[in-house]
Amino acid sequence: MKAYVYGPEGARISDVAQPKPKGTQVLVRVRACGLNRADTGMRKGHAHGAAGGAGTVLGMEWAGEVAELGPDAQGVKIGDRIMGSGGAAFAEYTLADHGRLFRAPSNMNFEEAATLPVALATMHNAVVTVGGVQAGQSVLIQGASSGVGLMAMQIAKLKGAKLVIGSSTDATRRGRLKEYGADLAVDSSDPKWVEEVLKATNGEGVDLIVDQVSGKVASQNLAATKVKGRIVNVGRLGGTHADFNFDLHAARRIDYVGVTFRTRTIEEVREIFEEVRKDIWGAVESRKLQLPIDKVFAFDDIDKAFDHMEANKHLGKIVVTV
Repeated sequence: MKAYVYGPEGARISDVAQPKPKGTQVLVRVRACGLNRADTGMRKGHAHGAAGGAGTVLGMEWAGEVAELGPDAQGVKIGDRIMGSGGAAFAEYTLADHGRLFRAPSNMNFEEAATLPVALATMHNAVVTVGGVQAGQSVLIQGASSGVGLMAMQIAKLKGAKLVIGSSTDATRRGRLKEYGADLAVDSSDPKWVEEVLKATNGEGVDLIVDQVSGKVASQNLAATKVKGRIVNVGRLGGTHADFNFDLHAARRIDYVGVTFRTRTIEEVREIFEEVRKDIWGAVESRKLQLPIDKVFAFDDIDKAFDHMEANKHLGKIVVTV
């Protein structure tokens, strides 16, 4: 089968053996894949948790059809239209645990479905389960113009947040954040963004920050969070090391929590997917929660898809069809 594999000379489309499902695994005939920021690092040979390096089939999320079931797989049957996340997505066939997938709604095509699994699982967990957002609260999403960022704002609004703030350093994308739930858009590269957030919250700061940037905004986030507020660290696009004002963290008594799928057990991931199904799946099926597709590429043009992502001018998801 065709797959996009990282090797000694970089990533390229190669012929590899079709995998065989075992245990609770499902074999998926992939029809479309969504690109994610972590894919760009792995394409350059970087590790992502336990994954990465030579021989790695790249890709993290997909939509397609059930082609075969492992002996212990439950909840789906051959031919079902599904979407999910996991490794080795950029291929004609991939394997998925039966608890790490969703049924693709009948009103979505495969390209649309492929945009959702990572964003839904990541941001329902960050905003609702860990972030504990409540109706009437205020929320700031750092890095809001990414696919997961756009989803985070929509979930916050769905759960009743009274004020949703999104950040983007790009003026064009910042101007579109209100289409996806932002009441206020700020430029996190402008030192005055904290003042804008404090002004919008009567000087108190927001109840919750979901941070995909980190780096130089880490201490600014502390200043923009209210006393006894919460910060959930989801990503580190702005850097993994930076100054951190421990005194301000203590003075504001902020709960600061880091999250990642890289160190979660399959049981924990299954629980996250189940929480999405129980809590917000109706909004997915009604298309109240959805993501824009910036551009679709054919599988043979997957390198062009990565070039488009690394140009960093897109809004929403980049999709590759298989």
